[in-house]
Amino acid sequence: MSTGEQRIPENTVLFRAGDPCRGFVVLREGSIRVTLGASNGKEVVLYRVRPGDVCLQTFSCLVENRDYTAEGVAESELVAEIVPPNDFLQRIAIDSDFRNSVFQAVARRFSDFEELVENIALTGLKCRLARTLLRLAGEGSEIDTTHDQLAKETASGRAAITRQLTSLSEDSLVRLERGRILITDRDGLESLTNFSA
Repeated sequence: MSTGEQRIPENTVLFRAGDPCRGFVVLREGSIRVTLGASNGKEVVLYRVRPGDVCLQTFSCLVENRDYTAEGVAESELVAEIVPPNDFLQRIAIDSDFRNSVFQAVARRFSDFEELVENIALTGLKCRLARTLLRLAGEGSEIDTTHDQLAKETASGRAAITRQLTSLSEDSLVRLERGRILITDRDGLESLTNFSA
């Protein structure tokens, strides 16, 4: 019925725009970053796939029998089951538990997209950057990232990110170090997430 469970190394490119879909990924461990690239070289992070999530790119490719339009990369080592296309369609048809879990995950993913559109269209860059920094830090205060990666995460440009980070540093909200950012005032950073400008 499937290719079984696999271990996939960190930084593996799972699919690129134009690739055919090899199957539906049931993620057990790890995280997949899905990005959309433009002809001008800019990228934006569409979403991340974690255990229990659905990759909308893969889902739509299987349902519509089309190729990928985005790129998926393993952010960490993955443990995943790859369900081949024909097996996926058969399981959707006959396995109500599998079908319900997939459809519920798809519905949650669309909510994520609504939030992404709201962030890009209705909030200012400083707010988006503050939200991104807090999300990437999780419960900690240290973020290993680059200005380029933050530009992709916030759908903006590298120069704009550099300006905003400098401003946050001058306000003593973060400390900038080579290849990482330290959150020094979490409450102050969180207060920025409530404003759209």
